[in-house]
Amino acid sequence: MAGAEGDIREPMNEQAIANVYASMRNEINQFYSKITELEMEVSEHSLVINAIKPLDPSRRCYRMIGGVLVERTIREVLPAVQRNKEGLEEVIARLNEASEKKKKELAEFEAKYKIRIRKGDGEMKDESKKEGNAQGVLVGPAGSN
Repeated sequence: MAGAEGDIREPMNEQAIANVYASMRNEINQFYSKITELEMEVSEHSLVINAIKPLDPSRRCYRMIGGVLVERTIREVLPAVQRNKEGLEEVIARLNEASEKKKKELAEFEAKYKIRIRKGDGEMKDESKKEGNAQGVLVGPAGSN
């Protein structure tokens, strides 16, 4: 019996394969969404850094920390904003690595189960239309349920 092996990651039927595939695609989309969100924050940090850098370091400025607006000087705030920006850039780099790894896993999954994506007009993603005894799973576009 195939289930006796105990490998939970091996789907048994087409529906389970399609569900795992959709889940993997969803994870990749979540990576892209988070990366985009963090890139916007890096951009905002850059704008703040460029705006306060030429100002007098003893000048007062306000910074939002955990939902509380606190008064500090530019001398105190500028290094903190720069550290936050660098931290965000590191997180973005790690998320990019993780998304690339997940894309490779998805490609391997597609190859293993011979998954081809149906386009809206019924054409296949793979231009090679080989007919043979190999069976695969067809999955619709990401948004179609």
